[in-house]
Amino acid sequence: MTGPGGGRRNPRWPALVGIGGLLSAVVVNVGGNLAGNLLSELATELLGPATVVLAVVGGLVGVVGFVMGRRRANQEVGPEPTEVLSIPATGAPTLPYTAEFTGRDEHVDAVVGLLAREHAVAVLGRRAVGTSAIAVQAANQCRDDFPDGQYYLDLRRHGRPRSARQVLTALARILGTAPPTSGRPDALVAAADALRGQLDGRRILLVLDNVDRPDQVRPLLPPTARTCRLLLAGGPALVGLEGVVAHWVAEPGTAEAVELFATAGGAAPAARARRADPRTDPAVRDIVDLCGRQPRIVRALGYRTAQHSWRHSDVLDVLRRAAQTPPHQRLAFSPAARLVTERDIAYRVLPRQARRLYRLMSLVPAPVDRPTIAALAGRHPELVTALLDRLAAAAFVVGAPGDRYEVRPLLAGSARLHLRDADPARARVAAQARLTRHLARRAERHVANLAVLGSPPDREWSLPLDDDPYGWFDLHQELLLAVVRVPAGAKETLPRRVRRWWFRLAVALCGWLAYAERLDEWEQVCRTVLATPTADDRPEIAGWAHNELGVLRRRRHDPQGAVMALALAVNERGRRGNAQARMNLGLALLDLGQLDDAVEHLEMSRRHRSGADRAGHALTDLGLGAAQLARGEPDTAHHHLVRAANTFRSVGDARGYAAALTNLVLVHAALGEHLDAAQAWRAALREYESVNDPTSRATALLNAGATLLSSTSGQARTAYELLAESRRLREETRPTAGLARTLLYLGDASAALGDQAEARRHWADAAAVAEEVADAQGLSAADARLERDAERHVT
Repeated sequence: MTGPGGGRRNPRWPALVGIGGLLSAVVVNVGGNLAGNLLSELATELLGPATVVLAVVGGLVGVVGFVMGRRRANQEVGPEPTEVLSIPATGAPTLPYTAEFTGRDEHVDAVVGLLAREHAVAVLGRRAVGTSAIAVQAANQCRDDFPDGQYYLDLRRHGRPRSARQVLTALARILGTAPPTSGRPDALVAAADALRGQLDGRRILLVLDNVDRPDQVRPLLPPTARTCRLLLAGGPALVGLEGVVAHWVAEPGTAEAVELFATAGGAAPAARARRADPRTDPAVRDIVDLCGRQPRIVRALGYRTAQHSWRHSDVLDVLRRAAQTPPHQRLAFSPAARLVTERDIAYRVLPRQARRLYRLMSLVPAPVDRPTIAALAGRHPELVTALLDRLAAAAFVVGAPGDRYEVRPLLAGSARLHLRDADPARARVAAQARLTRHLARRAERHVANLAVLGSPPDREWSLPLDDDPYGWFDLHQELLLAVVRVPAGAKETLPRRVRRWWFRLAVALCGWLAYAERLDEWEQVCRTVLATPTADDRPEIAGWAHNELGVLRRRRHDPQGAVMALALAVNERGRRGNAQARMNLGLALLDLGQLDDAVEHLEMSRRHRSGADRAGHALTDLGLGAAQLARGEPDTAHHHLVRAANTFRSVGDARGYAAALTNLVLVHAALGEHLDAAQAWRAALREYESVNDPTSRATALLNAGATLLSSTSGQARTAYELLAESRRLREETRPTAGLARTLLYLGDASAALGDQAEARRHWADAAAVAEEVADAQGLSAADARLERDAERHVT
């Protein structure tokens, strides 16, 4: 008994014995008398007569056994019901019958209805989808409507399409008219006119099957305008033929494909009567879907499964393993999987380069654009464009928005089987490496432009997608996330030559996810990096991932979790690579109020940074300024913040420049420099008008409003308006300590304007938000204001 994962081998000893006997006979005959005498003497002296006889008989038995074994093997395999038409044994051009036609009734009825009122009908679909069977079945159902004859002609001879002259010659022979004298257009027109004259007024159905090109039948169009009917069966190339009504046919549905599988299995001679019914087995539905519901493949696989009594679950398992095993892993290709690839006629008629491109595109888990496909295949973009057009015309690939393409989802499993069967592991890994390298380079280029352009996520696209970094990421996000999200801890999932580019792609992707505030996906990518062997082998990569997680937790207002992750990053990245991690750790400690530790880490970050990293030095100065301001050292804070602002402005970082100005507002206010404070917050707000950062803009508005309330009399109305805008921006996100402080100062502004009821409402809201986000300082300030207001009412 054999299984779908392996086959029974014929015994080799009969073949070996037979070959040995034949070789000895050849040597004796060719060697002449001398060789014959020598062999005879050796046989007589060493083996003896009885041994010689035994060897000769053994050789004959071996030959007979080998031949019988091959014959028995052929009988075990048997013919498979893959032919869709039963041609008459006489060879006459009369209409054939379909072989075990199953389902597709709605298509047959539609074609019969079209033939009743149209003169020329074409049944169109991708190759091997069943157009021939549907056309012939429909023609047989309406035989009685054409008493003068029904004729069938296959326009594909020995796998090659007939020319227009050959088609007209064959039809002339069938109908008794003069064939074309040459292939010139006038000769073809004359022969076609003769055919129309013979058909005119007669109720004849002419079925032309396997029409590959429009020029094969164009001389026959339009057909006679009376009672004759022309029925064509072919591919999408026939679209738009003048005078022809098209009826499109897709792959059968899952239920019809299961019926095909079951019907073919019932015809197998070795099928067991008590085997599981394919119609009720859920595994069969998955099997036919994995085969792309291609009728020829489904019939052949159903027949072989029943003949060898394979369990449906085993067949499904070997097909899934062949289709889903990572590309670089070696896997023995099973007979069931090879049967699927061998019976895929539509695939085999494609040109060699088109077949290769189709297989490689199965490596891509999402739609891709033409440059990416060219990189994947390692071919010139113009060649790839021509091949894509060929694959799209044959319905192997489909288009997606943004001039992208992907393998049809129904054929994705079949395409991966072809890839596993035809391409060695090294070729698959090379293609995967080319894809990852191309995506990493483009992602790095686009993420470097995000901070410069400052494009809001929800804006209308005004730039071409390839020039707009946010638009490029947004268009390709499904592909990028699918390439980066490998199974956690799977050592064999990432080949060594792919890992470096894969990590660079992950870094660039995290840059975009952080910019777009997609925090959950950002965290998932970081944890994927930590789970791969690359993070175990190289501590600096694990340090990068922990640094990203620390920044992420700060974004989520979890300073304690941020400190834990960033401490790991500092320990793993070493002295040279931990400047960024130390800076982030200092900021997290600043959030926790541990000011001395925060300043210490920020100073170490500045010492460890390269002198060429001007943006990094500006960020560190910004953090030091904020920490020293919180420590009550406004003069030192002013020095660091001014230096940070100048550096940010020189490198063109509007976001960093605005953040430095926002903190300078508080420094000037603390130093009593109210005019400088006003200039700083106005400049900061102007910068934020060009930067998509609502949280930082809300902070600048809060600082400006608080400064006006504490330093300038008569500016309560202006402060209130600034604080109200800050509250509006903050309420669009989750509650934070910043919202609590904004509500607190809104209450102060309302009190300054004489609206004590509104002030109490704002202070109460501030206390509630501060309690929700665990802001003890803000809660204490709000409670103190509420208590003073209550005492004022009592007195």
